[in-house]
Amino acid sequence: MKQGSSKLMVALSFLLTAVFFQLGMPSLHAADGDPVVSITSGKIAGHVLQNGRAEFLGIPYAQPPVGDLRWHEPVPPKPWDGVRDAKAFGSPCAQNIAGDWNRHDAEISKEDCLYLNVIAPKWPVKKPLPVMFWIHGGANTGGTASAHLYKDGTLVDHGIILVTANYRLDIFGFFAHPELTQESSHHASGNYAILDQIAALKWVHDNIAQFGGDPNNVTVFGQSAGAYDAGLLMTSPLAKGLFQRAIEESGSVTFAAEALTLTRAEQVGSDFAANLKAPQQAQLKYLRSMSAKDLLVAVQNAQRSPNAFHADVNIDGYVFPASPAEVFAHGKQASIPLIVGNNSTEFDFPASPDELRQRIGEIYKLLAPRALEAYGLSNGGQGTTDPVYGTVANQWSADLIFRCPATAVAAWHSAAHHPTYEYQLEHAIPGQEKQGAVHSADLPYVFGFYPETGNISGPFGATDFKIADTIEKYWTNFARTGNPNGDGVAEWPEFDGTQSYIAITEAGNVVSQTKLRDAQCSIFRQAINFRLARGSNSQQQ
Repeated sequence: MKQGSSKLMVALSFLLTAVFFQLGMPSLHAADGDPVVSITSGKIAGHVLQNGRAEFLGIPYAQPPVGDLRWHEPVPPKPWDGVRDAKAFGSPCAQNIAGDWNRHDAEISKEDCLYLNVIAPKWPVKKPLPVMFWIHGGANTGGTASAHLYKDGTLVDHGIILVTANYRLDIFGFFAHPELTQESSHHASGNYAILDQIAALKWVHDNIAQFGGDPNNVTVFGQSAGAYDAGLLMTSPLAKGLFQRAIEESGSVTFAAEALTLTRAEQVGSDFAANLKAPQQAQLKYLRSMSAKDLLVAVQNAQRSPNAFHADVNIDGYVFPASPAEVFAHGKQASIPLIVGNNSTEFDFPASPDELRQRIGEIYKLLAPRALEAYGLSNGGQGTTDPVYGTVANQWSADLIFRCPATAVAAWHSAAHHPTYEYQLEHAIPGQEKQGAVHSADLPYVFGFYPETGNISGPFGATDFKIADTIEKYWTNFARTGNPNGDGVAEWPEFDGTQSYIAITEAGNVVSQTKLRDAQCSIFRQAINFRLARGSNSQQQ
């Protein structure tokens, strides 16, 4: 080759390399010493840390859901040649900023986001380990699985393979529309976020053995919306057999007690499109031509309108043949062991006694007199502040949204003769003792990671490390056997007919108790069972 030609080839080589990086293409080579794993779509190269832990990050489990794949079932990734680099997170899924908690995720979010991460405690793994599949929270509208909070803690050191997966959020994960239903071979639309989670679980089933995981011993666990989704998966026939245990932290299928029918969800989608001036006969084409940013702005602008889009599931006859809450109430959910629980205060809910009386009346109707008495609000009462549960308003909100739903799910699951364990975390993040154990306060203790900034950061100390070790042992014991008990932890009795649960106290002790907030929660259980018996969610048309 002539010298000029040689220089030209070098220049072209540099140009092509630059183009690859500008387009965000994966590196298709592996450095010496990188662990290389063959999966169904090709080879990937991860990274072994100094402590021996192995990480495989940003693994695609579906094609980018963009263009005609926006609002489409996840499609398996296209195979690649060579070795794909798996050392960096994929992007968070497209989302609006909802506060400081997801500001960074929103700012770097993209529609091309269907990636998962695999963390192994050591490399190579010498025997098959139980798999824990994490579903992140964020109201199904924000957050990401690609976070140091989840991958850098000590949970995996207890002998499990950890998988964390992104899934479509907000309008990209839940939008239903008649044109989408017509386009679908299953005559369904919406529920794409749940289909993403199912696709990721199928990926785990097909590939996790290559990383040292046992595909027949998978525990789905999640917090807040992730806990809700874990419960939803227990009611979908599409997820049957893909996981063998579940853990729900501060979230439950009672959120779906008023789930929309597909017809009603389609109407919400049509109204949303009409508000954007989409052509009547080609609304879907118009919406798919919009940028992700413009769609998210439209969702934000429509929040206060009567035709607002809300991210939630619908009863489509495909992903969900029936109301998830009704499935649980009738004992038809997955017959697997379950841990369910909550934090003691969850959210701050500022409301006056008069406002609470009005709200209780609206929600509990004929049961309201009993509820008012249980909260000390009868006959003009002002209620009392509890050292564990906070103000009467905070008690009411945590009972209604988290605590009493957990007792209902535990009661339904136990009545179906499935192993059921309930807990309550009462230990506050250090420095937040006045607020109590707020929403997401469990995350540092579940993952053994202690943030230095943000809403769940604090001056963590010996008591916190003890609590983290206890919770991680319970969770990983459960992942191994379906029973959280084992050496080094206090006995955790099954829920059973005694409604037993454990409280993890502010001092870090584990105390076995029964009938969590029974005066208040028995009213909730009666109310929701009555509502489900009336089939209220089938009337949302």
